[in-house]
Amino acid sequence: MTRERHGSMHNVAPVINLARRSTTLRLAFVSAVVSLAAAFAANAAPVPLYNIYRAEDGFTNAGISLAVVAYSVGTIAALLVLGRVSNHLGRRRTAIASLGLLLLGCLLLLNVHAIGILLSGRVLMGLGAGLASSSLTAYIVDTAPTRPAWLASVASSQGPMLGLTVGAIGSGALVQFGPWPRDLIYLVCAGLLLLSAALVAISPETVTRTPGAWRSLLPRVRVPARVRHLLPVAAAVFLSTWATGAFYQAFVPALVEDQLHTHNPLVPGLVFAAYMAPSVLGAPLGGRFTPAAAQRIGMIAFLAGMIGIITAIVTGTLALFITSTIVAGAGQGIAISAATRGLLHGSTLADRAPTFTAIYLISYSGAAFPSLISGQLSNTFSLPQITLGYGGLALVATLFTAIAARNPHTDTTGNSQHGE
Repeated sequence: MTRERHGSMHNVAPVINLARRSTTLRLAFVSAVVSLAAAFAANAAPVPLYNIYRAEDGFTNAGISLAVVAYSVGTIAALLVLGRVSNHLGRRRTAIASLGLLLLGCLLLLNVHAIGILLSGRVLMGLGAGLASSSLTAYIVDTAPTRPAWLASVASSQGPMLGLTVGAIGSGALVQFGPWPRDLIYLVCAGLLLLSAALVAISPETVTRTPGAWRSLLPRVRVPARVRHLLPVAAAVFLSTWATGAFYQAFVPALVEDQLHTHNPLVPGLVFAAYMAPSVLGAPLGGRFTPAAAQRIGMIAFLAGMIGIITAIVTGTLALFITSTIVAGAGQGIAISAATRGLLHGSTLADRAPTFTAIYLISYSGAAFPSLISGQLSNTFSLPQITLGYGGLALVATLFTAIAARNPHTDTTGNSQHGE
């Protein structure tokens, strides 16, 4: 009897351990997704405030675009220097550090009355976002359930879009209806970041600490050789879509007020969210197709949306502007998640942080450099003319994607599957 009971318990124990491990990994996955969304919600918080800064503090469109550049430069710096450090120090430690940098940025932005304060706060938040982009996205992929197969790429690529959507709408609502319109949203974001840090702190680690953390600070971008052939098209997708996202941050508040004739602070937040939210909804649709087919479909929809946006600005039609924004957002969600899925194909634990570093380095370069150029051009050209430039970028990227999109190799011999 004792032997039977012992044998029975011996068989049950592995099942219990597996169930416990599954539960703790599920907690880590949820914590990482929540933290990534909170990080980018904080980053969207200033968008509905830009018109207030313009009206009350004399900020210009060029100055606001510099804030987008400052954020992107901080992010790029963090990605280059800190993008691989979570492989050595662990996902949790680096994730908590990223949330701490974002918290400091929120606290600094509580007192924005000079462009220097805005730029400094955005640099801090960019550093935090860069560290979060590599550590939290790798943490998501480490802990994601194996089914459905697209969940890891969708959660990691669309977590930022979800956060930006919630942050933009929440900020616009608090600016319009809440007390302390210049401050309350930053206090709310600070609370969300503290909660996220607590969730990560109680979640399990997925990476064993290893030597080499100092060496990992040397800038190096690496994409596994087996998916390197996918990088040119992925870069076109990331550059064009993230450039448009930066355009929405820098110029849409002014466009909504000056060209579409509305002064409600909630509207810029809703318009920005209308670009980001459909991205989250569009991403799972891309999982129904091969990565190459999904990138083509997504970029064609993205271009169609951009054409509608330009038409709406020329005609001053707010309804068309919002509708076209939704179409462009859904298209970018399909394309971005498909490009990410392709680059993650067959990835190992050690590959993930460097791969996400490369993805976000390209993405934030797409946000920074067009914003820097268009910010300078805003002193000479009108906002509708600048919008045409972004439409041209979308056209070039879509044509390149339609011609050159490929699927990941299906084996280790270098043979690729091109059929869709």
